[in-house]
Amino acid sequence: MLIPDHHKICIPELPRAITKGQPVKNVIDENAVGFLARNIWLADKSFPAENFYQIATMNLESKSLMARAKHIANALFETLHSNYSSAIEILIESMPPARGDSEEFGLSELFFLPYSFFISEYGLLSKYNDGVDPFDISMLAQRQLTMRFSAEFSIRPFIVADQERTLNVIQSWVNDPSNHIRRLCSEGIRPRLPWGIRLKGFVENPLPVISIIEKLKDDSSLYVRRSVANNLGDIAKDHPSLVFDLCDQWLASADNNVDLQWVIRHAVRYPAKQGYKRALHLRNIAKK
Repeated sequence: MLIPDHHKICIPELPRAITKGQPVKNVIDENAVGFLARNIWLADKSFPAENFYQIATMNLESKSLMARAKHIANALFETLHSNYSSAIEILIESMPPARGDSEEFGLSELFFLPYSFFISEYGLLSKYNDGVDPFDISMLAQRQLTMRFSAEFSIRPFIVADQERTLNVIQSWVNDPSNHIRRLCSEGIRPRLPWGIRLKGFVENPLPVISIIEKLKDDSSLYVRRSVANNLGDIAKDHPSLVFDLCDQWLASADNNVDLQWVIRHAVRYPAKQGYKRALHLRNIAKK
């Protein structure tokens, strides 16, 4: 049994980068499951930590990173309260303190991937919540998760299932004091987020995305602005002219705004590498 005998909620300490030759999936190993079991037990003494550990570590070694996280989320579903809202409240209680404004992100935070899968797998349907719509508490869980890791993966199924309602919540977060919440407003709606499910609706029509990142392009946090630039870069892969026109508009009102100029240069770097003349021109203008 690898359940640690710690007396406060915490996560395993890991280096910022993976050791050469070690697969990243090993971040979520039996030790991580042990920490998770102990954290949840500290939040709810009725939690069957050992039973959860046995289920969650079964055949874990053979699975990829994402498959491990999903497998552990399923084990949580088997062993936590059958009511989703009750389970989520305990999971939130089992989270260590939020990161504050720190933009540091290392391997340790991958510990929270099972939380992400639990929300996205069980937080959409009322059948897991005694017939009560779990949307609101799922949004609360996304908010708490992104302040410790990221909810960019778990929020995407909600966009697919209920775009209008989810975007309304995201719109309400764009002025949040937390840079982690504001970053989620951009990162969570990227049409082609790496590792995340593709948002086909936004690939075809990115205007709802643009209406949100317009409000974040001048954000005080580079962490947020970088996400805006990457989001625009996603859109440019399918709608380059739309992005070029938007960047032209931004440049016209930038008034030597070096932060916004950086966003533009970063956003069009991929089409510039492909030789798009407008992208090359925008990068050149944005350097002045």
